[in-house]
Amino acid sequence: MSTDSLALLRKNAGQDIAALAEDHLKHDLQDTDRDALKSAASKISTHVTVGSIVGLGLGAFLAFRLRRTRMQMFNALRTREKPTHVKFADGREEALPDMTPYMRPSTLGDVAAYTFFGFGGLFIGGETGIFTGSASAGRTISQDPGSRERIETAFRRFRADVLRKEADSLDTRRGVKEVLGL
Repeated sequence: MSTDSLALLRKNAGQDIAALAEDHLKHDLQDTDRDALKSAASKISTHVTVGSIVGLGLGAFLAFRLRRTRMQMFNALRTREKPTHVKFADGREEALPDMTPYMRPSTLGDVAAYTFFGFGGLFIGGETGIFTGSASAGRTISQDPGSRERIETAFRRFRADVLRKEADSLDTRRGVKEVLGL
């Protein structure tokens, strides 16, 4: 498993690429465009944070409900009269084991429920936050058509410069990782 599969452990794109992006931000965009990009980035960040917190809370709530339901079912089964023997047609009788201790909700099961529901809620909430934050950021950038055009042009130029840099590195037989600073 690569460390790039977890967002927390990913490295940045490299100092060369970051400097190239900063250069495009300075020369291709106006102050209002940079402010619009910063506002869009903060909207995404806010949506992801709120979505993650709401998802984590919802996951904990669902785990609590599951635990309470399991405990109610166990208590209902425990108080109910259960058969202790089975009588067969030939007259013999076999004792049934008491399964109550095996059905009792355990601490390990509670920990697993809270863990998995919490992580699931965190994941779903964070992904929903990325989706809604991206939509909100897109609307922020699209408010001014002139600014949107300048931002799109700057991004295309940045991508072209990155691709040129990668092509140059391949021509000189250096690896892509060296060019990107990874």
